Amino acid sequence: MADNRSFYNEILLDHNMHPGHKHELPDADMEMRGYNPTCGDDITMKLKLADGVVTDGAFVGSGCAISQASADMMLDLVIGKPKEEALRLADIFLRMIKGTASEEEIDELEEASALKDVSHMPARVKCAVLGWHTLEQMLNNEEK
Repeated sequence: MADNRSFYNEILLDHNMHPGHKHELPDADMEMRGYNPTCGDDITMKLKLADGVVTDGAFVGSGCAISQASADMMLDLVIGKPKEEALRLADIFLRMIKGTASEEEIDELEEASALKDVSHMPARVKCAVLGWHTLEQMLNNEEK
């Protein structure tokens, strides 16, 4: 357990302190705000899509280390993937947090799997899922 906790802390700290996707994306095709009034996490997710593939993504905003790191890890995972695959990965992440994803599915989440233990911290669950829910809403409402 100590190794898992150390891995979790290292990944979380790195993505929070050095997020690769926290910046403006002026030519984004899609943009949606995700807000958690309970704790004040507030992000705006931005995506570029071409031929059904997420070609680029970024987010801006503020929030706790978990919300910021989770959004950054999510973008690492979905950029370059077809929309359907991005939605499938979001579904796996959300089921992982609920405790219903298989170990094989969790392995597909790469670094984002480090957030698995957030499911045992009820106050932090909304922080971890904010970016993922925002992504789902954006991609599911793309046609509108």
